[in-house]
Amino acid sequence: MKPRIYTDTSVIGGCLDREFDTPSIQLFDNFKQGKATLVFSDQTLLELKYAPARVQAVLEEVPESHKEYVELDEEADTLAQCYLIEGVIVPSKKVDAQHIAIATVNRVDVLVSWNFKHIVNLERIRGYNAVNLKLGYPLLEIRTPQEVIRYEQH
Repeated sequence: MKPRIYTDTSVIGGCLDREFDTPSIQLFDNFKQGKATLVFSDQTLLELKYAPARVQAVLEEVPESHKEYVELDEEADTLAQCYLIEGVIVPSKKVDAQHIAIATVNRVDVLVSWNFKHIVNLERIRGYNAVNLKLGYPLLEIRTPQEVIRYEQH
């Protein structure tokens, strides 16, 4: 079964950032080839709205059959609020909490990000997952693109 990978905006932009471009592009190549499903949300699209056209084009290059669109629904918004209430993340970073909650509620296989301060951070990952378990949700894998790229077997 193809992994469903929730991809936040930092990874999309990472395709055009010298520091993150190689693994980000490799991940998007996997999406284009159908080796994994790109899961993205309305929050992602809101963040991309003001991004340069080159960044927006990265998402558009993935065939529709290899993408899954999900939304911030009431359940995910409530879960995001719980992350804030529990102090896992500060209220000014609510959008990051919403990305985590959307991925959790939609039970993706993994969320990928380059946001080391608020998302791919051991202390925060433990906090998000503590809240998830407390509320009956599964653990959420949170990784960098480099950790989830499907390498060809040689």
